[in-house]
Amino acid sequence: MNEVTAINLLIEPDTATRARARDLNARLRHTMPEGFAFDDTHAPHITVLQRYVRTPELEQVLDAVGAVVAGADLTALELRATKIAHAEWDTPATGIASLMLGRDPRLLALQGRLIAALAPFATTQGTATAFVTDPGEPGVNATTIGYVERFVPDRCASHYEAHLSIGMARRRDLEALEAEPFKPFDVHAEAVAAYQLGNNGTARRLLRAWPAHGDTSPTPAA
Repeated sequence: MNEVTAINLLIEPDTATRARARDLNARLRHTMPEGFAFDDTHAPHITVLQRYVRTPELEQVLDAVGAVVAGADLTALELRATKIAHAEWDTPATGIASLMLGRDPRLLALQGRLIAALAPFATTQGTATAFVTDPGEPGVNATTIGYVERFVPDRCASHYEAHLSIGMARRRDLEALEAEPFKPFDVHAEAVAAYQLGNNGTARRLLRAWPAHGDTSPTPAA
């Protein structure tokens, strides 16, 4: 087992949002097949916090997350997809597209509590071995490794905007998608989960999940 694990604490969105994300992902894959696909080990998600943690303390990490989310009803979060935007990524002239979901103060407060809870277990010593990879898959890229290392503080508090990544594409295709009319829609939380990350920020291996309505009983990984 790796000494460091890259984890993603995230919100699993409702069924309709997952379906919309999969449709958009399929469209992007049509133009860039080598981009990631949503499947049984690539889950559509809304990242709240990414961190490197020491693997021998992983169960303590998950217990700490459970203590934070216990009793927290996230079903009332006001998340609304208002547009598609992209961020430049590892390969020049390519990027990752996301549904942009705004800034709900309750989600920012949850992020702050999770940062504090994980502080005793966090490290900045993550490498490619901290991630889930498939046999024959190219190594985890430097952008992904650095993104997790700098998530705190670069993508927290006032720097954080909730988003749901939908896929990778070349810049010209992303810009064409962003220029199309977009009908906003509400996004609802179904669960909070901890995943081990894969390349490009994908949620690969479920570690533990908790209902969004604040039930204290976790759902263990299969």
